[in-house]
Amino acid sequence: MADDEPLPTRWSFQEFKSFYDFKFGRKREDKAKDGAANGRTVHDVNYSNGTSNGSRQVKNTSDLAIYEQYSEQGRGNLVQSNGASPVGVNEKPQRSLLPPFESAEVRALAESLSRDIIRGSPDVKWESIKGLENAKRLLKEAVVMPIKYPKYFTGLLTPWKGILLFGPPGTGKTMLAKAVATECNTTFFNISASSIVSKWRGDSEKLVKVLFELARHHAPSTIFLDEIDAIISQRGEGRSEHEASRRLKTELLIQMDGLTKTDELVFVLAATNLPWELDAAMLRRLEKRILVPLPEPEARRAMFEDLLPSNSEELPYDLLVDRTEGFSGSDIRLLCKEAAMQPLRRLMTFLEERQEVVPEEELPKVGPITHADIEVALRNTRPSAHLHAHRYEKFNEDYGSQTVQ
Repeated sequence: MADDEPLPTRWSFQEFKSFYDFKFGRKREDKAKDGAANGRTVHDVNYSNGTSNGSRQVKNTSDLAIYEQYSEQGRGNLVQSNGASPVGVNEKPQRSLLPPFESAEVRALAESLSRDIIRGSPDVKWESIKGLENAKRLLKEAVVMPIKYPKYFTGLLTPWKGILLFGPPGTGKTMLAKAVATECNTTFFNISASSIVSKWRGDSEKLVKVLFELARHHAPSTIFLDEIDAIISQRGEGRSEHEASRRLKTELLIQMDGLTKTDELVFVLAATNLPWELDAAMLRRLEKRILVPLPEPEARRAMFEDLLPSNSEELPYDLLVDRTEGFSGSDIRLLCKEAAMQPLRRLMTFLEERQEVVPEEELPKVGPITHADIEVALRNTRPSAHLHAHRYEKFNEDYGSQTVQ
């Protein structure tokens, strides 16, 4: 068919039957047998280029459901949202991207959640996270090792299905979660409150249920719940809690409880800055609770050396380490940015004083960072997370997980 020739607006019964089988994943009979039974030749139709009304406007299947492993199988063709290939009718279909659902409504919810699957690796290595050796060791023990060596994690040694990362803001909890996804090469669901909260009555509970069904279908998988305190805070604290919020929390607790009773490699990795506001039932299901503390002096020095490399003048790293007690990793990055802005400000002042416009290729280079720039940055930057550090230590003593050093 020529490119300028429109697609047919009506289909034969056989063409509609083939499209229906492709759409809903039903097993089709062999072409030759089917053609002989009907006494006519059935032409193969490429449904990846058109919809049921002949339109060419179709959303890319990768926008509907994502499973990165399928792209590595070398098939070289698109995959429908149910896992069937538009070509190669007699070939065995791949595992479907979505599990079978009882209704189109639930399937639509699953497709919306599939957009929260991270495509590809987050590309965060353990080495890129300075310090936090205890937290990294606990995460490897809880998630990475059971996936690499499942033979050893059976019976009483069944891996923990719920892991909580708690600590001051800006200490690297989200980076640790991305490092887990990079190391394990699992299907990574990056879920926030907006992913599972709906304005329609009953949809929030359905979204939670569908989320865990998708995670089981794509196992081994990791569900990362960022700022989980916004989803499941303590119940019964007041009469102002809405009924929909209680139903959402109950469904999440039920699904979490179901994970602990199965051998499927589905992990729930949660992060919060306010662990004391979590419901006690959720704390019980998050069996491994790991403190992500403020960086130690060795970690702070490694951060400064990485962010502020020495050029012509040796920078006072020891002074920076001594003056940044109580700074989080995010605070240290802001401090380094403030120090790097000082020579740029001097250059901007020089350029603004000149009347003529300097061509881009003739612009002078930014000067090096000096000791005075470090002093100015230290005076202008304040830590943001040190006030409640003692509360995290107290929570870790009461509920946290420790390892033998």
